[in-house]
Amino acid sequence: MGFFDGLLGGRAAEFDSGNAATNSIQLTRRHQQVSLTKQDAATGHLRINLTWRMRTSDIGGVERTSLFRHPFKALKPPEVLGHGQSMVNVDLDLGCLYELADGTKGVVQPLGGYLGDVNSPPYVKLSGDDRFGSASGETIYVNLDHRDAIKRLLVFVYIYDQTPAFDRTHAIVTLYPSNGPRIEIGLDERHPQARSCAVVLIENVKGELTVRREVKFVYGFQGELDRLYGWGLQWGRGYKSKVD
Repeated sequence: MGFFDGLLGGRAAEFDSGNAATNSIQLTRRHQQVSLTKQDAATGHLRINLTWRMRTSDIGGVERTSLFRHPFKALKPPEVLGHGQSMVNVDLDLGCLYELADGTKGVVQPLGGYLGDVNSPPYVKLSGDDRFGSASGETIYVNLDHRDAIKRLLVFVYIYDQTPAFDRTHAIVTLYPSNGPRIEIGLDERHPQARSCAVVLIENVKGELTVRREVKFVYGFQGELDRLYGWGLQWGRGYKSKVD
């Protein structure tokens, strides 16, 4: 690509590349997709990490807005507000819907003990359940040495205790390929009543492995994400199992 092609927007970049200090790619609304194959990062173990912290400026705060200025706010469900420390202990969980090339479908998540396996199908495994949003967070591993067996993966985040609190947290899902810069997706949009969020879709299309930002919030749980993306699984109430 020539110098003037870049200036004149002849070829737009697919992502925000960050800077040398961060060595990261930020997927945003404007730049939503990156190819792991083109980054020479479609082999080895892909690590997907969830971390979060509370928005301290929002804890205990109540926004009051005139209905004359925003008349349609009366049609929205009321925002659920926490009280003091109870709002700090938000429990975000990381999960992954998978579809393999042979048509097998399922989920990897703490609920129900569906922890997966990294060396055999589905080649996706959950490790670590962080109840407090610490730096280590929760992690999913994907074995990309078996990428030909994977059709698509939908990485999602949900709130285990069912208390809507996405607008009270600053969450980041980070993908660490075996080669090249990490890929970051921030969950910064405000959706007070959302309980789940489809974060990123990893697809194998004609041998090319791509990562696409989704960041779609829903008021329901995994079943609603399933319907949104056409997975077709049957869902019931589940409980957390201990993960390593």
